[in-house]
Amino acid sequence: MSSEHMQIGEVAARTELSLRTIRHYEETGLVIPSARSQGGFRLYAQADVARLMVIRRMKPLGFTLDEMRALLAATDRLDSGEELSAADREELLERVHDFEEAAQQRVDNLRTQLARAEEFASTLRERLTRASTV
Repeated sequence: MSSEHMQIGEVAARTELSLRTIRHYEETGLVIPSARSQGGFRLYAQADVARLMVIRRMKPLGFTLDEMRALLAATDRLDSGEELSAADREELLERVHDFEEAAQQRVDNLRTQLARAEEFASTLRERLTRASTV
């Protein structure tokens, strides 16, 4: 095994994803191991780990697998070094920008939900305090 490749267990530890989740993302085409060992074990490069981290960050924001796939396809093309026409590059950048806006909106929604949850917990604490001093 090359020192630049990692087995799935190390990738799971680095990404804090389960082996099963990583395999699922492989089955759905979101990440493909960079290589296989002579024994057939999946081998991942740092770029694969970075890709899994993108997926891991999108998941709690409620992005679907198809949305993840679309963002990764756009960033893959932008990062590929492929010669892109100005129109293609602009379209890809717009797609990534749309994802950035969607992510920000979802973060804002989560902050609102968290504030409401904290307010609710505070209300319960106050009720408990009042009830225990009566």
